Amino acid sequence: MGCAMDDAERSTEQHGSEDYRREDNTLPEDPPLADELSEQKKAYADLNDQFMRLAADFENFKKRTARDRENSISLANERFAIDILEVVDNFERALKTDDTHLREGILQIRQLLNAQLLRNGITPLDAQKKQFNPAEHEAIAHINSEEPAGTVIDEVSRGYRMHDKVIRYAKVAVSKGNQKDQEA
Repeated sequence: MGCAMDDAERSTEQHGSEDYRREDNTLPEDPPLADELSEQKKAYADLNDQFMRLAADFENFKKRTARDRENSISLANERFAIDILEVVDNFERALKTDDTHLREGILQIRQLLNAQLLRNGITPLDAQKKQFNPAEHEAIAHINSEEPAGTVIDEVSRGYRMHDKVIRYAKVAVSKGNQKDQEA
């Protein structure tokens, strides 16, 4: 038989020796597109690297901020403890004295303690003869009295505020008003 050519060989002969198909049956890439793709991959890698660094920096910032906050709280507590220890020292001195000077010593200790509470932003709430305020007072009794209803007539336990926040409500007795006036 003669030289029989199959279709693939004829196609190659017809188009010359020009190979427009690669071995893996894909068309060759256009060199400018390959360069652009390479640049985009590099840009993506750079952005991803920046993102990862930023995420790590943010995590470090959160840890540092939490540590700084804990240190601030610890230092504040330490300063307050030192102030209170000064009061404890004065109580010990007062207990070593004779009874004639004991009351005077306790009054001085109370003044010192109040000054140190004030220095730390802690102030007493003034409740006596004021209108009952549930944001500052805790009513533990309602008593008939000559005072108008809802007036604080006795402070059983003093309340305190630290800066603008009530840290302990005053325990108070509140007037019901005069029972005779209500019946008439």
